[in-house]
Parts: sequence; C-alpha cells; structure tokens
Amino acid sequence: MATVPAGAPGALTGIRVLDFTFVMSGPYCTRLMADLGAEVIKIESKNGDLTRSRPPFRDGRSSYYASLNCGKRSIVLDLKTDEAREIVHELVKQADVVVENFRPGVMKRLGLGYETLSEINPRLVYCSISGFGQGKSGDGKGAYAPTLHALSGFDDAMRGYQDDASRPPNTGIFVADVLGGSLAFGGIQAALVQRQRTGRGDLVDLSLLDSMVSLLVCEVGEAQFPEQPLHFVYKPTPARDGHLVVAPTTQDNFIALCEATGHPEWLEDVRFATGRGRQVHWDAFLAELAKWAMLHTAEECERILDAHQVPCSRYLNIGETMQLPVVKERGTMCEMDDGAGPFLVAGTPFRMKQGNAGPRAHLPALGEDGPAILGDLLGKDAAGIARLRAAGVLGG
Repeated sequence: MATVPAGAPGALTGIRVLDFTFVMSGPYCTRLMADLGAEVIKIESKNGDLTRSRPPFRDGRSSYYASLNCGKRSIVLDLKTDEAREIVHELVKQADVVVENFRPGVMKRLGLGYETLSEINPRLVYCSISGFGQGKSGDGKGAYAPTLHALSGFDDAMRGYQDDASRPPNTGIFVADVLGGSLAFGGIQAALVQRQRTGRGDLVDLSLLDSMVSLLVCEVGEAQFPEQPLHFVYKPTPARDGHLVVAPTTQDNFIALCEATGHPEWLEDVRFATGRGRQVHWDAFLAELAKWAMLHTAEECERILDAHQVPCSRYLNIGETMQLPVVKERGTMCEMDDGAGPFLVAGTPFRMKQGNAGPRAHLPALGEDGPAILGDLLGKDAAGIARLRAAGVLGG
C-alpha cells in the first residue's frame, strides 16, 4: 500500500498540533494524528529527535525516525531563548493541541507549561506524556519502557507464565511506549470532543505506568483474590518442525479441537471435558495435544485446526508476518521514500470508510519546514527569518 498524499483530507484535517515529543511514546501518538490529516508541527532541538541517529540507516537517514514521524513538519527552535518561546506562544494562538513528553516540570520551566499556554489559548488541548503522571511521587525517577515494564508488574507476570521462572524476561519491544502513545491519542480525541461541547480545552495527563497497569486486567484481580484459580496460560505446542499456539477458549472451540485431532475421547475425560477441568489439568492436556501435533508440521496443524475453526497459529517472525495475504490485502505495510529509497512502515492500525487514515508521504529533514511555518503562520519575511537563524533561535 502506498502512503496517503501529503495534504489529503482526513478525520483530523483542520487540527493543528505542536509536537514537542521525542523518541517513541509521544511521536507515536502524534503520528497517529498526522495519519488522520492533522497538521503536526514537530519542534526539535538543534540535534533533532534522538531517533534521527538510530539505525537502521540508508544513506544517513533513519527508518526508525521516519516510521514515527512521517507526515509531520519540522522546525528547529532553541527553546532556551526568549525569542523562541515567543514564537511558540504565537503558534499556540493558532494551535488546537500541544503534546509533550519531557519529564514533569521541564515545559513549565521553559515557560511552556499548561497553565501558561492555556491562558494564551483557552481552547488548547494540552497532553503531557510521562512515566508517572504530573504529580510529585515520581519526581526524579527515570521512566523508560524497560524500567516501566519491571516496575508495573508486567515483567513479573510474564516471568510467572514461563516454564523457567528463574529470572525476569529480557525487554526488546517497548510495549509501554506504543501503548502509552495510543492511549494518549485516545485521550486527546476525547478532549477535542469535550471542547466541542464546552468551548474549552483541557490537560490530558498520561502516565506510562498507569498504561502498563491497565494491561494487567487478570493479574490485578488475582493479586487481590489469590485463592482463586489462575487463568489459562497459552504455551507453545511443539509440532514436527516448529511450534504453534492453540487457544480453545470456549467449549465449542474444545469440541471442534477434539474433532479436528481425531480425539473424541477427550470429551469424556473428566480432566478435560469442562473448562474448569482443563484449567486445573491444562499442562496434562497440552501434553496430549503435543502427541498429535508432533505427527504433523506446524503448517499442517494450523491448516487442520483452521478448517475446524479452532483458534491457533504458527509462530512467525515479523518478516513472515509482513508477507501474509491478510497483511497485503489490508495494506498493513505502507511504502514510503525518504530520499534514500523506498522502505516499508506499519500503517495506521484502523481504517475509516469516509476518511483517509494512513501514513502521509512527507518526511521532514531536520528543520526543513521552519521558514515556511514562520512565514505562513506568523507572517515573518525572509529578512526576519534570516535574523532568527543568525541569532541561533531558528536552526536546521
């Protein structure tokens, strides 16, 4: 699937976002807004978002950066200067949303906190993404996805679901950042809807720790009522050439599984016949299932079980997933070109029948949109822009 042309209308066309975010959680949030047609102005430091220097590279350009920031405009401002702050204040008058993911207090010290900016524009929706929210309890503690996975109980829960629970799992996928960015996106949309009703903006305070705790739906209950049986843990079932996971969550699923595998006697086995029995004897059931699976390849197992509508899947790597027919049919991966050649990024996870929802084609070089933003929105002429650049207020 190709990217959506820059400027194509979407559900958020007409919404202007000032994006002070960097790395992953904030940029993911604002990329979703750009995917829906919002004008997202990314305000960067002279060194740019850290992900500009993160691999993989092609001709010096980072596809990591591109995947999180496509469709945005870039301006470089030295926010430690009074004149840069004045520029932001002027932009705020024409903005609908501000998103930032600095540590709590940083934006306030820069003169760009919610109280200040909401006085300039009472209709402003201001979203702060942080590890622990805008209170004082988390002050001074660094908040990155791996540390939040550990602190939230997520890693401990994952360890408890492994056969070898001697150590916590490694972290390589930043769940907290993508989840937090998604929830911040949702909070911003709710605040925009509220603004239609009240005429006023709001502060959306997104805690990444809260986001991780919200994932642990079953575990929160089990921590309070540990005497009750735990929920199912779905483990890999070995096949002849690999593994698959089988998830017969309903009684109908289990009946279909017995038919698919040719084991109707499991329906009469008191250990397996009911959901409660399977929960108690789950490992014993999986051992029986493995005896059947080992007679087939993982692909054969999946084909047989799919034919009986038993929830299951082989284990794929992301490269294999990208080649699935459903991924191609849906256009999950979108091709873009940042000047170093074409590559794929994940598209918007949802589709809209009436609006364009997808990555936009524009990929900004560091600060490349600064002169146009200052000229078009603030009416600054070439001489004024040159003076700002010479003074170090404007970079890029």
